[in-house]
Amino acid sequence: MNAVRNESDVQARAVGAIEALYGRDITDLKLRSLFSLPNEQKREEWDAQTTFMLNNLQYVVDLTIREQDGIISNARLIDVMKPL
Repeated sequence: MNAVRNESDVQARAVGAIEALYGRDITDLKLRSLFSLPNEQKREEWDAQTTFMLNNLQYVVDLTIREQDGIISNARLIDVMKPL
């Protein structure tokens, strides 16, 4: 896999991971927040929190993506809610 060095790379990798986990029927996928781990000077991974809609429910999923090869090392469902 290719290295993930900027926000657009993270976005592309996040879309692929979310589609693999939840299918292609998702809509409104957005990066809610993006942090580098452990810090900006010595980045090894990206922590990307995503939101998307599926079956009239909003999902919040946190992804940890390794910078050197783009592998998703952790995916965690944070919340599922009915939007207001």
